[in-house]
Order: sequence, then C-alpha cells, then structure tokens
Amino acid sequence: MNAALPGSLRGGREVSAYRFLPPGLADSLHNVMITVRRPVHGPQQGLHRSLHFGSSVEFAEYRQYTPGDPPNLIDWSVYARSDRYVVRRFHEETNLRAYILLDTSQSLDFRDEGRMAKQEFACFLAASLMYVLVHQGDAVGLMLFDRRIHTSFDLVGTFEGLRPLLRGLEQISPAGRGDIEAALHEGAGLMQPKSLVILISDLLQEPDRILRGIRHLSHDGHNNVVLHVMDPGERKLTLGGVAELRDMETGERLLVEIDEIREAYGDAVRGYLEELRHGCTECMADYHLVDTSNAVQDELRALERKG
Repeated sequence: MNAALPGSLRGGREVSAYRFLPPGLADSLHNVMITVRRPVHGPQQGLHRSLHFGSSVEFAEYRQYTPGDPPNLIDWSVYARSDRYVVRRFHEETNLRAYILLDTSQSLDFRDEGRMAKQEFACFLAASLMYVLVHQGDAVGLMLFDRRIHTSFDLVGTFEGLRPLLRGLEQISPAGRGDIEAALHEGAGLMQPKSLVILISDLLQEPDRILRGIRHLSHDGHNNVVLHVMDPGERKLTLGGVAELRDMETGERLLVEIDEIREAYGDAVRGYLEELRHGCTECMADYHLVDTSNAVQDELRALERKG
C-alpha cells in the first residue's frame, strides 16, 4: 500500500512535505513493523500483528479494488467521478495504542560526529515511528517534555490525523533542563492502560532516576521501549590538550586536561550504558542505543530486528 502522507496532495497539486517525514523516508518505511511483548487492549494482541481493518468506526483511506474483495465495500461515488473501483478501509476501534515521549531539553542540541544534532535525529525517529504505527493500523499520541510534559497531542489513528503531530515536531527548539523521571511519572497519569510507550531521549540523568520512571510505566502494564540517542562524539573524547567543557543545560564550565581523563571517561560511559541496559531489562523495557551517525531508516530496521 502506497499511502499518501497527510497533506501531501491537495486538489491535485503537490504541497510542501513535512520536514521530518519527507516522502522518500516514508516510502522506505512501508515494510517496517513495530511489535509488543506484553498483552495490550484490542483485538490484535501479540507479536507481528498483520495490518487489520474493520468495517466500522473510523474511516482510514482508500485502496484499489482487487478481485475477491466484497463488492459492498466499493465506493460507488468515487467510481462515478473517476471510473475507478476503490475500497474504503476503516480502522477498528481498539487497536494498539502507542505514546511517543520525546525529550526536548537543551542537551539534545548537541552535535559532534553525527549526521545532525541529536534533537533533529530524534524528531526524524519520532515522525517515522508515528507513520509506521498508523500505517500498521494502530493509534499514536505524542508528548514533548523537558522537566515536565509541556506539549501533548491526543491519540490519532489516520494519516490525516498525524498532521498536527508532524507539525508539532517542526516547532521544537531544544531548551531548558531535563527531568526524565518526573516526565515519565507525569506521562503515566495521562496514558490509556496497557499501551506501548516509546521514550526518545539522550538520557542525561542518573540511571537510577530514569529507571524509577520506567518502572512506574512497567508497573502500570505498559510495553516500554527506550531509544537512547547519542552522538558518537559523546562515547569517546576526540579533543586533546586543555579544553573548557560546558554543561549545555546548566551552563557550568570546567577546565580539564583531556588526555588525563580520556581513559576514565571511556570507562564511565561504558558503565553508564551497561547500567541503563541492565536496568531496562529488569524493568521489562527494550533498550536500544541509537547512533546519530547512522541513517534513520537503518536505526529503525535495527530496532525491528532486535524486537
């Protein structure tokens, strides 16, 4: 199915694409599938659900009629206007519900060796995941946070419904300090039961605090996926000599001799990543380290394979 992006065509003329979901990216995602581990509300529970449409509730889109389709599903008004047989497709009322929690704190404005700043890469990830979820017949909502959830978009289940979510991503300007734990606790109170929760963040907070927030979601019965967005330059120190380092969220500055701390820094980063991985496993959350030097499509396919 080659589904049109919301707003890509109006009155037969093409209009501007969404910044974080250009047509080429959307086309590359048609075979990507997002699955869950734990039972969810809805008629299609379990792993690798097939695309499921019903005959009532919410209109989704048209597709070309093929032999074997029930004739009563043909939209005869479209046939009268265009001499084409098309079938109306409807979403079932209770498919998987998913929420994407996207970190917008100042630290995500960082770029060193990546293709783009962490925030930009995270927005491409969020847009792609929302598109995939709707494409496979699910509903998705979006929550943006720093120290708290400052912007929230309700669940949508159609490509047309994605419009405000995709436009919302384009309005993000990384700012402020982050508090991932507080945002997760707040988000838990806003979600429908037993949903899929996808956290996209650079996770620059003490691991034990982040894990407390994830445990809250897990305790509430949600399926949790953690996408840890990192620039390759954060995993190793590429500088040499004396350098002044600045905390992007607090503005604190520190003068250091890089060569003296290089080995200790590498050990600390590896320990931090292992603590996050191990903690997520204990919380029944899927942890994925996302490298901003890779293509967004490659990271999503790797996510699918690991799932």
